[in-house]
Amino acid sequence: MTLALREWQAAFVADLAGGGGEARLAIHRHHIQRSLAKALAMTFPTVHALVGADFFRQIAGIFVTRELPTQPVLAEYGAQFADFLAAEEAMHGLPYLADVARLDWALNVAFYSPRPSAADLTGLSPEVLLSKVLTLAPGAELIRSRYPLDRIWTASQPGAAEGEVDLAKGPTCLLVLPAGFVRLDEGEAAFVASIAEGHTLEAAAVAGFTAESNFGLAGCFGRLLGCEAFAALQQ
Repeated sequence: MTLALREWQAAFVADLAGGGGEARLAIHRHHIQRSLAKALAMTFPTVHALVGADFFRQIAGIFVTRELPTQPVLAEYGAQFADFLAAEEAMHGLPYLADVARLDWALNVAFYSPRPSAADLTGLSPEVLLSKVLTLAPGAELIRSRYPLDRIWTASQPGAAEGEVDLAKGPTCLLVLPAGFVRLDEGEAAFVASIAEGHTLEAAAVAGFTAESNFGLAGCFGRLLGCEAFAALQQ
């Protein structure tokens, strides 16, 4: 019986993922799995550095048999990798690895996000500014972890000085931006989260002071402006 086109495509994809028995597809399946594993290594360089090339190939090989790309651009492949690592902690034994993968993925998303002009706030009085709503730069994301992700990331970079990271130096909150990431304290994180939810700067400032009594609004806002964390000023 002839399969309908959609059924044939589904069967073909299942074969490539490892679910079929057609020997003639073995070479194609191997090539696709190897290419996807290489793409994951490029997207998750910190995870790759932490576990090593050989073990990364093993865990990536398992992942690609479960999650095939839904988009033609390989840079968009791997959104579920952090959840996979969290579910398979017993396999790799690193409780922070899933959070590291989330940071790698957020950096990947931010890097490929559009780069609009930064918000122009010149000429606005403090009173007017506080009533305004800002939007974060495209791709910006808050990453929270029980672990010192920024130190783990830094220690995993090529050429980094050897030395163990004290995992007790967490928790951390990082704001990922197209240019990289910045570490935020609790007041700053609450301030940014409020902005991300669409609140005015005044409401965001209240959130910052509520989370941390010594929250420094001027210093935080100035640092975020310098990082081009804000994309546009809503009218």
